[in-house]
Formats: sequence, C-alpha cells, structure tokens
Amino acid sequence: MTYIIAEPCIDIKDRSCVDVCPVDCIHEANRILVIDPEECIDCGACEPECPVEAIFPEDALPEKWQPFVKINYAFNEGLAAVDPLVEEYATEHNVQNEPLE
Repeated sequence: MTYIIAEPCIDIKDRSCVDVCPVDCIHEANRILVIDPEECIDCGACEPECPVEAIFPEDALPEKWQPFVKINYAFNEGLAAVDPLVEEYATEHNVQNEPLE
C-alpha cells in the first residue's frame, strides 16, 4: 500500500509533507504534489502534515477521488505523464482551490 495525494492539493502544493518524508518520495508536478508509490515506505508521516487534508492511505481514499490513484501512479512514467492527467481532472471537475495564505 502507498499514500495518495488527492484533489485538495491541486494548485495549493503546500510542501509540509515533503519536509517530513524520510525517503523523499513526494514530488512536485505542475499543479499538484504526487507520491511515488515505488519509493513510499507507508510510514504515514506526510498525512498529518497536510494542511488541506489531501493525503490518504490508498485503501482509505474517498471514492470521489479514485482518479488520483492513477495520477500518483503515473509518476513512474515521469512528471510529463502526471500533468495532463491533473489538467484533465481539474477541468472536468472545475477545480478552483484557493492558495493558502
């Protein structure tokens, strides 16, 4: 199992989770942070640090955000594979997250 970063991170990209990750498995795409499932050691350190509650264990990801499993796993193909999936999702769901102050 791995952790998944979901919709609340789009356009927010607060890096608190990156700072606590012991294996540096969180990477920055154009509009979202993603977790590399191959590097993630399932420690859970990132989850409580996320100020927008965007990080979930894969098996606890809300059904409405299931597309983010594919988005996070696309990291294995490179960030160029992640960005179009995020764009497609954000457009389809009219995602307009306000940046944190």
